[in-house]
Amino acid sequence: MLKASHLASRDIINVVDGRRLGPLKDLELDNETGAVQALVLQSNQRYLWFFRRGRDVVVPWTQIRKIGVDAILVEVPVAEVSGS
Repeated sequence: MLKASHLASRDIINVVDGRRLGPLKDLELDNETGAVQALVLQSNQRYLWFFRRGRDVVVPWTQIRKIGVDAILVEVPVAEVSGS
């Protein structure tokens, strides 16, 4: 069994471009089954080194490729992450 607190400590890496996407902020759960539907990540963009800007990144469960000991590998098109 995997605890949500263990997920929060792992790096989340996009296999499309090798970039770190940011820390885990929240999980989206199905109300009826309790299954995880998506990972919600904090925006990686900063303004003046300390103010966060941009929107959170939502990674659907279907885009998670591997949950490892130190990292979670996801496959998210670059346009979805950058907001383009």
